[in-house]
Amino acid sequence: MPLFDTASTMDASSAVPLGVSVPRADSGGTRHHAGGRANIACFAPGVASLDIAYCPPGGQWRTQTLPNVTKGVHHGIVEDLPYGSRYGFRPTSDGQALPPELPAENGSARQPLLLDPYGRGVDQGEGFLTSVRTALDFDWESDERLRLPWRNTIVYEAHVRGQSMLHPDVPEELRGTYAGLAHPAVVEHLTGLGVTSVQLLPVHFHIDEPHLQDLGLSNYWGYNTAAFFAPHPGYATRAAQEAGPQAVQDEFKAMVKALHAAGLEVILDVVYNHTAEGTADGPVLSFRGLGEDTYYRVDGSGKYIDTTGCGNTLNFGDQHVVQLVLDSLRYWVDEFHIDGFRFDLAVTLCRNAANEFDPHHPFLTAVAADPVLAEVKLIAEPWDIGYGGWQTGRFPRGWVDWNDHFRDAVRTFWLADRAAIDSGGHGGTMAKLADALSGSAGLFQASGRSRLASVNFVTAHDGFTMNDLVSFDRKHNEANGEENRDGHGDNRSYNHGVEGPTENSAILAQRAQSRRNLMASLMVSLGVPMITAGDELARTQHGNNNAYCQDNAITWLDWTLTPEAHEMLRSTKRYIRLRKEFLAAQPHDFPVRDEQSYLYWFDQHGQPMSAERWNNPQHRVLQLLLRDDGGDLAGLVVVNGGAHDVEVTLPDAGKPAPGLFELRLTTSPRHKERQGIQVAAGEIDLAEANSISIYRT
Repeated sequence: MPLFDTASTMDASSAVPLGVSVPRADSGGTRHHAGGRANIACFAPGVASLDIAYCPPGGQWRTQTLPNVTKGVHHGIVEDLPYGSRYGFRPTSDGQALPPELPAENGSARQPLLLDPYGRGVDQGEGFLTSVRTALDFDWESDERLRLPWRNTIVYEAHVRGQSMLHPDVPEELRGTYAGLAHPAVVEHLTGLGVTSVQLLPVHFHIDEPHLQDLGLSNYWGYNTAAFFAPHPGYATRAAQEAGPQAVQDEFKAMVKALHAAGLEVILDVVYNHTAEGTADGPVLSFRGLGEDTYYRVDGSGKYIDTTGCGNTLNFGDQHVVQLVLDSLRYWVDEFHIDGFRFDLAVTLCRNAANEFDPHHPFLTAVAADPVLAEVKLIAEPWDIGYGGWQTGRFPRGWVDWNDHFRDAVRTFWLADRAAIDSGGHGGTMAKLADALSGSAGLFQASGRSRLASVNFVTAHDGFTMNDLVSFDRKHNEANGEENRDGHGDNRSYNHGVEGPTENSAILAQRAQSRRNLMASLMVSLGVPMITAGDELARTQHGNNNAYCQDNAITWLDWTLTPEAHEMLRSTKRYIRLRKEFLAAQPHDFPVRDEQSYLYWFDQHGQPMSAERWNNPQHRVLQLLLRDDGGDLAGLVVVNGGAHDVEVTLPDAGKPAPGLFELRLTTSPRHKERQGIQVAAGEIDLAEANSISIYRT
């Protein structure tokens, strides 16, 4: 018996909406129509005629030619496509369905059908991929998006699988899953830490690149999307996977609901810059078979333009591609209650016909005008690998950018400079660190945005963990199978004298203090902080700074609370609590021209910083006095980036007078001893070497 039987067609269909929907004549005003009749619409400008092959639950495969074509959209009515049905597309040959041996590959597996670009679920049974029709009847009860303001946001970047895979209090059958992330033990850790928003690495359905399969590895990070509307089934529990895409979808929604109930936003890291079809000789999964010259950017000779480093680039110069992404984003907001998105290689989404970044690109304009998307958090990774790819600070209002300037300035000051000082040289000046602490206002001013447009981070999924930053001078990516050629070489890290693990107590103490300096700098800075999951536990990847293909203990969070991990967790909680208190009323969005009304910079003698001191690398002490929205003095940050303890005169400036300063924390080992001391303005206190001290007035 052939895999596909031929069925009759009907033509009472519509070209909108794309994907599978209830026929307009049947809907009766409801989107949850339970019947099997379905309107099918697929934008496939590269083929003259398109078939749908489908299999109802418990039934047999059938094929049907979509009889109508409207502006490149092939559409028709299928009579028997109830929820749970598997289906896919394939071009028609001379009016007849092609045989099931349609030559296309998904890695080493045969892929006879093309996925629906709007497919809500993906099934991997029978050795090939198919789309699956799912229902939208999840019981959300009173759940809704949280809408936390940016000034109160603390982002926690996490991986669904890695977050709970080793957690001892999560039942084994839930570990590494959506349900595992929603488990009370994991949620309690997040709320106890004090973060507000969980940013998940890609959860759209993705596949592993062929070269990773050949190495016996997988794309753990998931930046290889094959379906923009379907949750990745590999992150669901075994029970949900066996039950099918509907159960996977419902488990994902239950996770969002549980995190919302705990007051935690859910932000998705989304990959719309390229697809898993890769290079021109890669697998034909969907877009390439439906119309690759439209879906992908090509040059005048038809060759792929690659600004992503992944083999292809989605063509945001075509309105249908822009529509696809907008519809996908809106779907995740409407149907999954997602609070925001972080856009991988966002510059690629905003390149014009000349392949140049355009801050007024139609995609950005459409997002701003969309009543749903304009209200969610929009985070740009403001670079790609194309010409003019670095665009930090140039995205428009409504967006915030990952601030690589902050990352580099903080790493340089506390690590690279310290390495130079410890070896007998000297570090840099205070200027770049000061700019980072104050939210890089000048970087974002031209785009009409404030310090709240800066997402500050010291680490991210891509690169060293915070613990590895203070433990390794070089990357150690041998496990990735590329002879350590992959990953960044410029890490601005410092191993404090020994490469990797050591039992030297003096070096361990120095590393611990450097970790505290990095985390405290992140939490005291104006802007929006982002923590990488596990940094609060002193997590290590053993020097691997490109662990995208390591689905194992290298990347999973180790919940063993060693003394080192316990100390870092306690310190991180302290810094987050103080941030919420210290910066609760800070005017994050005041313009640069009014900066002197809110920020005051002093040297170690309590005098205003002079140009000479700003530019002299011998001066490594800085004091930052801040006012709140009401004009009252809120607190003081004292930074000593030198190798020796120094006496500092706390500033006596501004109206009203600051009176007494109370030391709330210091990153030095003497925190417990010194916490709570009070020093009058104009008096002297001690700033320990390589430390940050924070006072309240």
